[in-house]
Amino acid sequence: MSRAKLMTYKGYHGTVEYSLEDNLLFGKVIGIKGLILYQGKTIEELRQEFHAMIDDYLNYCHKKGIKPEKEYKGQFNVRIDPKLHAALANYSAANHQTLNKSVEQAIAQFLD
Repeated sequence: MSRAKLMTYKGYHGTVEYSLEDNLLFGKVIGIKGLILYQGKTIEELRQEFHAMIDDYLNYCHKKGIKPEKEYKGQFNVRIDPKLHAALANYSAANHQTLNKSVEQAIAQFLD
């Protein structure tokens, strides 16, 4: 399975994308509600801009006295087919675990 390439810095993850028209690399921080964008002409320049944008964001939050957003709080809503929902609920009950635990195990197995 192919996985997207991400940059990581201070607990934040950013995408690496490109524009053929502009001959430019660009990306955005994922996993937070805020929009943090960066760009560069080389991978190293993109990485430096990514780091600078994260540092700017953290400095801004510090100066304003606000708590920076953290990536993925571990909570999300998913809509699935009712039959699949029922089957998963029955599996969970039969295995003496919560629905959340069954979903977590299924996702972990999928990503391995």
